[in-house]
Amino acid sequence: MGHGHSHSHGPVPGTGPASTAYRGRLRTVLLITLGVVVAEVVGAALSGSLALWADAAHMAADAAGLAVALLATHLAHRPPTMRRTFGYQRAEVLAALGNATLLLVLAGAVGVQGVERLLHPATVRPGVMLWFGVLALAANSASLLLLRRGQAHSINVRGAFLEVLSDAFASAGVIAAAVVVALTGWTRADAVVSLAIAVMILPRAWSLLREAGEVLLESAPPGVDLEQVRDHLLGEEGVRDVHDLHSWTITSGVPVMSAHIVVDEAAFADGSLPQLLDRLQGCLEGHFDVAHSTLQLEAAGHGDHEPAAHQ
Repeated sequence: MGHGHSHSHGPVPGTGPASTAYRGRLRTVLLITLGVVVAEVVGAALSGSLALWADAAHMAADAAGLAVALLATHLAHRPPTMRRTFGYQRAEVLAALGNATLLLVLAGAVGVQGVERLLHPATVRPGVMLWFGVLALAANSASLLLLRRGQAHSINVRGAFLEVLSDAFASAGVIAAAVVVALTGWTRADAVVSLAIAVMILPRAWSLLREAGEVLLESAPPGVDLEQVRDHLLGEEGVRDVHDLHSWTITSGVPVMSAHIVVDEAAFADGSLPQLLDRLQGCLEGHFDVAHSTLQLEAAGHGDHEPAAHQ
């Protein structure tokens, strides 16, 4: 038996996935990113800079990721059904997984072009590079401010934040390359920055991929120690044993837990089971921030005839 309690897991209580509260900001960042992509494509065409092309491609991929993230937050906000009992909340995690995959592919493509440009340098116009690099950096800085708060609450917003942060560093690299080419005439600086952009993408893409994978593999949420959970539950009066204990995450800000709890026979006789259940779920919510838990209260000996998977 079990029931849920309402509880806030983000900036807007009761709204489901944490990224829902930041849809407006994600939309604004998407528009900014698309504007920068158009500007950098023009700048790359005028200057001949591979670094600007790489940054434009990078930001185009980020724009695609943001669009998918917005779609995911819309789907995640749809109510549950009898078929999809948690609704579409995990769509946010699938979007993060897609973003990570896209970034890995992008890193490889930019890397290949960067090596080619190192071997065969091309003429670039550093003045044009510089102005468009400054424009991109200013736009990325504005986007970072919009996403800074939300990235602490949502894997989807965090993915967008990391993408924009990487864009900001890439834009700074374009500015640095433009200065080097202008002062020294060493045009390979443009290719070096392109390769740096490719390398910079890899760690954050891997981190996002690993985090999404942990959710899809239904690993215990970060910070939840199941041994500590078991000890807390066993500390409640009337609890004899805890088994078949599981904890996983549906999406950012939505941890869930289930367990079989062996209780004293007296609780079945005196009608105190509802009060015991409230105390147990209050323990999970208060100590471990798990608002959705399903607990089966059973008498001693019940586990003797349960399937092995429940032992």
